[in-house]
Amino acid sequence: MALVMIVTRDVADRYRGFLASIMLEVAPAVYVSPRMNPGVRSRTWDVLSSWHSEEPRGSITMVWRDVNETGGVGIESLGEPPRQLIEVDGTWLVKKML
Repeated sequence: MALVMIVTRDVADRYRGFLASIMLEVAPAVYVSPRMNPGVRSRTWDVLSSWHSEEPRGSITMVWRDVNETGGVGIESLGEPPRQLIEVDGTWLVKKML
């Protein structure tokens, strides 16, 4: 089990209700779960992905600890985030979109 964080931007209200029912909203549109297992994380992402494919508005980013990924962080995203993550020499860099 690992800490999972999901950040939403400009999404429909149903995302907020769903995420608040399974995670703690620590700031507006920022949700955390201190001990989410991979199965729950995967099912949560499946729901978010399905909804986003039906109504592709805004963006959703999920991050979690994953020692097998670059920088020890797993990252999934939907939509158009305002920044792009680029892997360079085993670390993540952020590219600002102009």
